[in-house]
Amino acid sequence: MYLDVKGIIKSYRDNTVLDGLDFSVARGELVSLLGPSGCGKTTLLRMIAGLVTADHGTIRLAERDVTGLPAHKRNVSVVFQNYALFPHLNVSENVGFGLAARGVSKAEQRTPVEEALALVRMEQFADRPISALSGGQQQRVAVARALVVAPDLLLLDEPFSALDRKLRETMQVELKALLRSRGITAVFVTHDQEEALAVSDRIAVMNRGRIEQYGGPMELYSRPATSFVLDFVGMSTRIAGTVKKVEGRSLLISTAYGEVTAPGNFIQGAKVLLGVRPEHLDPVPGAAGSNSITVALSDVMCLGAKTLVHATASGADRIICEQSGAAQQGLPSTGEPVTLSWNVEQTLVYPAEGVQ
Repeated sequence: MYLDVKGIIKSYRDNTVLDGLDFSVARGELVSLLGPSGCGKTTLLRMIAGLVTADHGTIRLAERDVTGLPAHKRNVSVVFQNYALFPHLNVSENVGFGLAARGVSKAEQRTPVEEALALVRMEQFADRPISALSGGQQQRVAVARALVVAPDLLLLDEPFSALDRKLRETMQVELKALLRSRGITAVFVTHDQEEALAVSDRIAVMNRGRIEQYGGPMELYSRPATSFVLDFVGMSTRIAGTVKKVEGRSLLISTAYGEVTAPGNFIQGAKVLLGVRPEHLDPVPGAAGSNSITVALSDVMCLGAKTLVHATASGADRIICEQSGAAQQGLPSTGEPVTLSWNVEQTLVYPAEGVQ
């Protein structure tokens, strides 16, 4: 692997932030570290950059052991959440700062700075002060500054969090295309699951200093390995139940809404959590052999390209059905019963003790 992190442990006093973590990235990959605040993703990023020292473990980059190297000797660039641009320098001076720190003369900086600004379509702003730029323009300058030194690895710490939604989505597309075109290896930290799904080749879902699942966006969404990943990556219907009967890998599960069949390996009497992605549920009676539950409709939310149907749930359960378009015709009124059906094979089952 191009980046290989092995057995990393990091603690602050009695708080273990990273707990024996393994993580690897292939050359040219764009990988996201996804997880809630406090899960350790930014600590891992800063450790790879050389800004934080590991208590135990090793970090190898481009066939070099960089575990003990200071940040300035790793050839790693970081784009920080607040961009960390220098307000007393103009755009081109900001972009050339890393080259100047490496002893490159102003004359020699000119061409690579111009090329970096052209990559992010900011060449016409070269002489502008940073204070005269919008948030999206500042983000482009920060990316250009990171790329101009030809880093072995690019690290991005929630670089879009300060941008409004439409600009954030535009920048995600542009950055992904830019990194692809240059063959740059990058690690991207975010707590936004839609952002991670949009930009990543693979995603490491982190929780409490460990990686719960590491895989491609569709793998994580369609086959989440744990209930935490199910809940953190996309929306889901979640129903608590008890295994009533086992026949091979087929489970008959008793729930507050009736009996449900699901594939899985659990013993009779086990407490479980059922998960179903909202788009797999239909507000109509299903075919023979499919699962169905009848619940009271609590809300219908039209979100433009899709409509979310929420049903009244018991306790900590959550029942959501997603329909394409503004499909509200045929749905009952709020408070009236609605039957939701789905394919047995689309039912995910997890141990109840794993519920977050």
